[in-house]
Amino acid sequence: MGQVEESITHSTLVKASPEKVYDAITTAEALDGWFTEGAEVELRSGGHIKFRWRNWGADKVSSDDGGPVIEAERPKRFVFKWFPAGQEYSTTVEMDFEPAEEGTIIRLRESGYRDDPQSKRAMLACAVGWGEALTLLKFYVEHGHRY
Repeated sequence: MGQVEESITHSTLVKASPEKVYDAITTAEALDGWFTEGAEVELRSGGHIKFRWRNWGADKVSSDDGGPVIEAERPKRFVFKWFPAGQEYSTTVEMDFEPAEEGTIIRLRESGYRDDPQSKRAMLACAVGWGEALTLLKFYVEHGHRY
């Protein structure tokens, strides 16, 4: 089965240092501060990341997801694989942290979706989800607390 050629991409400016933004995404304590409950991160190439949500959002979603860490280069780049929206295959999530005059630009790219109707629905859901997640991250880092 083929893959969708397009990728999910988002860019967000966070008014903080690359180190602070990187740590907010790559440490379990910080992830639990703005996004998850009970996250686990083994922050090294060959390590593992696990996201855990309990009664998340308006629909009270409870879910676990995660996969291997491919790259962990603080504060420049973080790459992992995961199984989005219950798919039976993994996609690759790449995050680059670029210093900017006002703080840090996070450039996110997720790729590897299969070219079938179920996978395309999952891709749309994740495209929306990543936009929401980066907005929540921005709020947490800039204001010091969950939304």
